Amino acid sequence: MAKPLTVLQVLPALESGGVERGTLELAAGLVAAGHRSLVISGGGQLVPSLTGQGGEHFTWPIGKKSLFTFGMSRALRKFIKNQQVDILHARSRMPAWVAYRAWKHLSKRKRPGFVTTVHGLYSVKRYSSVMTRGERVIAVSSAAVQYLENNYPKLDASRIRLIERGIDQQIYQFDYRPSEAWLRRWYSDFPFLVGRKILTLPGRITRRKGHLDFIEMMARLVNLGKPVYGLIVGGNDPRHVTYVDELHKAIEKHGLWQHITFTGNRLDLCDIMAVSDMVFSLSIKPESFGRTVQEALSLGVPVVAYDHGGVSDLLQRAFPAGRVLPGEVDSLEQTVKQLLVKPVEVVPYNFQSIQDMINATIEVYGELRR
Repeated sequence: MAKPLTVLQVLPALESGGVERGTLELAAGLVAAGHRSLVISGGGQLVPSLTGQGGEHFTWPIGKKSLFTFGMSRALRKFIKNQQVDILHARSRMPAWVAYRAWKHLSKRKRPGFVTTVHGLYSVKRYSSVMTRGERVIAVSSAAVQYLENNYPKLDASRIRLIERGIDQQIYQFDYRPSEAWLRRWYSDFPFLVGRKILTLPGRITRRKGHLDFIEMMARLVNLGKPVYGLIVGGNDPRHVTYVDELHKAIEKHGLWQHITFTGNRLDLCDIMAVSDMVFSLSIKPESFGRTVQEALSLGVPVVAYDHGGVSDLLQRAFPAGRVLPGEVDSLEQTVKQLLVKPVEVVPYNFQSIQDMINATIEVYGELRR
């Protein structure tokens, strides 16, 4: 049997989001497979989940954009040596620069394998180019592969590995229904949802997620007398307070406070999506992947989404009826109205599992084993 690996993942923080969840899933999978899992980040609410699954966490401000952060590469080089790291895996641009600088200054004989994961369709500039410098570059979707090929022609395609994000098939089961206890609590907290079509927009409260388009769509549907209610499910980002105020003003302008609720960050998103009549993904800019799109479709819930980036690929495969031209609120309104009048059934689709994702990533690590 091959010697267990020591894998170090670096990312800005462990608060919430797809990158963070992927980090935790891989960390747990590594431990379960007998490897050692290390993570360096700025910390956050998900750290106990990481350590509770056997991972080791080290709190460094490695995601802060400053010259000081670049200077951490020397400390990281020492850390890699002391911890005998076999694989160095960078998941975000600023930590990737620190990791790359540390890795480059180690002797070739003692370097760990260097892996980057392209989680986003970043702006094309030198700052983003660090994500192409891994000995292996993992792309989370076909859209991410295309982004790399179109914008970084010097990147050797043989270094790219397509590994889609996985879903927990034990949780996101087709036609899953929440427990009776959960349903009682839910309708006790939100009694105004009874008898209405629940339209849910999950995601952090940031401008790129398209909340203003969702609010405009809701205003049109309500004015037409449709029995709909909008849920905006996601935590506020302290850096985007003015945007939250803008959303509140838009809801006030349209008189929608009896038709839209902000639930805040929820740990029961699976249950919320399961009782929703539609789930939305309205990101203004194309994203590399759409985890909530994949999860909602796995539950059998229709998804209406802007047809670009990684989300486009998911919809084409699993629910083409939900595709909408990006930014076209008229088209968004018409699509939702049509699905309300004449629902289109979601057909079960065999998305990749979390374990598949973990296995594929460990295989990539094996390619770089020294």
